Amino acid sequence: MLKTLLTHLLFRKDEVLILDMYAGVEHLGRATVDFVDAMLVVVEPTRRSLATAAQIKELASHIGLTRLWLVGNKVRTPEDRGFVEANSPGLPVLGHLPYTPLAQEADRAGEAAYDTIPQMVEAARSIAATLEKQLVAQGVSATGQP
Repeated sequence: MLKTLLTHLLFRKDEVLILDMYAGVEHLGRATVDFVDAMLVVVEPTRRSLATAAQIKELASHIGLTRLWLVGNKVRTPEDRGFVEANSPGLPVLGHLPYTPLAQEADRAGEAAYDTIPQMVEAARSIAATLEKQLVAQGVSATGQP
């Protein structure tokens, strides 16, 4: 149903659709994202999470999706940051979102972390700016258009 809905949405050339997909590789195996032209793979600084990122990269290649980037999440220390970067499955790392217990507190309160945690907002803006620079370097605007 998701695939049908998204493939029938009409977009203008200057529009971007961002989907927060559930964790794992199932959506790639079912080709429900074969309309996607770029993907951010969010990982935690663990071997299991990075192994899943490697699976995502492999499955994405089967549907012709080659523009993938990694984002570290729940990064606590410089060692966590280094672990993600050193163990990336060949995907460029855009940046890292810090671990903070404030994210859990915001969720319990029914608040968006974006509205209540400035350090998360700053990290997300930095990641977005890095992505935009990399897209421009590839000759693509931030909206995905050449």
